[in-house]
Amino acid sequence: MINKPFAESSEQNKDHILPVLKQWFTRPGSTVLEIGSGTGQHATYFARFLDSIRWQPSDTRENLEGIEAWRNDAGLANVLPALQLDVTQQSWPLETTDYVFSANTVHIMSWPMVEKMFSGIRSVLKADGIFCLYGPFNYNGQYTSPSNQQFDGWLKSRNPDSGIRHFEALCKLGTQAAQTAPLHLIDDIEMPQNNRILVFQQQA
Repeated sequence: MINKPFAESSEQNKDHILPVLKQWFTRPGSTVLEIGSGTGQHATYFARFLDSIRWQPSDTRENLEGIEAWRNDAGLANVLPALQLDVTQQSWPLETTDYVFSANTVHIMSWPMVEKMFSGIRSVLKADGIFCLYGPFNYNGQYTSPSNQQFDGWLKSRNPDSGIRHFEALCKLGTQAAQTAPLHLIDDIEMPQNNRILVFQQQA
């Protein structure tokens, strides 16, 4: 049995994120695809309070063992086995989902990966489905706080392709649909520590 991985940020933000998910992820019997489940902390915590909904964690191969450790320890019937998902892969490992959630991922990915993620979400999200994206974002080309500017500098020092993404560019990605229905922003929710939750809806 492996030690469960732990992220302090997940511990700190889970109680702030949960009320938003309760507001938007409401349909009993539905499924939430979590992209970039990381340690697995969010999956097991949110699923405990959204017990009428199936939670589908996913991440790249190296994180699956840790997610499964959290899932097995929690013993929740509505947390499904973690899927291996690289957002750049052409075919995703599930055909459809009612909801999508992702936290603190797009500033880690390169921009081409963010583009692939949005394209993949559009291809699997059901009509009228909801996508909630948590993290820090820039607005009107500006940082929203000195701490976000410092964080962006730290991200870029580790990987020049990463960085805090621009709100307007993300909204544009949602509507740049080719053969799939567009994702339109329907809410932008302020969160603690200069973070936000962007809520998108897949158009019918």
